[in-house]
Order: sequence, then C-alpha cells, then structure tokens
Amino acid sequence: MDEIEYQVVSEAPVEAIVALYEAGGWWQESEQWRAIIPRMITGSFCFMVARSRDGRLVGMGRAISDGVSDAYIQDVVVLEEVRKRGIGRELVKRLAEYCSQQGIGWVGLVAEPGTQAFYESLGFRALEGFRPMLYGKQG
Repeated sequence: MDEIEYQVVSEAPVEAIVALYEAGGWWQESEQWRAIIPRMITGSFCFMVARSRDGRLVGMGRAISDGVSDAYIQDVVVLEEVRKRGIGRELVKRLAEYCSQQGIGWVGLVAEPGTQAFYESLGFRALEGFRPMLYGKQG
C-alpha cells in the first residue's frame, strides 16, 4: 500500500464506488442508486480516485462545477483500512489544484462535524456567518 496513484477518471467499477460510499457511511442500498453511479462520475467536473499498487480503489473525491466560476468538493472518502496515510489529504489537495488550474478561483466544501481542522490544514476556512442548507427532506 506504499504507492498510491491518483487519477481523474470518467468511469469506475460501480462495486468499488459503492464500497467507498459505504466506508463513508453515505450509502443506502438500492438498485436506483447503483444505476446512477456512472452518471455521477461523468457528470462531475472532476472525479478522482486513489488506486493502490494492486489496482484496487482505496479512495475517491469529486468536484462539482460549471467549469468557469465556483466549484464544490464533495464525497471525499478513503477505505477505513488505509486511513491516516495522507490519501484523503492528497485527494482534497489535488481536487482543489485541478479546479485552480482550470481557472476556478472559488472552491468550497461542506465539512462534516469534526473535520474542520483537517480542511483548515489544507487552506480552507470557515465561511463565517454562512450556514450550509439542504433542500427537501433528509433520509
């Protein structure tokens, strides 16, 4: 697990992506959710995976954007057995750099509780006075 390859992809095995969403605690099993994974990947401005030397996907993250102004990083997750090795940090760093290289000057994200210090160490800061909001019903 020493060498990790980071790659922007336009497709990935559905089962590997499901395993990553499960690792993040974000997966609710359904045939419909599995069916949209390929569209989520291709519809992202940047979908990045972290791949171990043996080819297994061990992490992912994506940026959502119109490609010219703002971008949002989301769905950053690393398999539990390889966490604390800098993979998540590298994914976020590379996603932000990718957006910057495309001329996008505003890159944001919604930090889960307890992760603010992690993102601050990567150059993100809290948007004081703003609150993330979600449309519709949760869960």
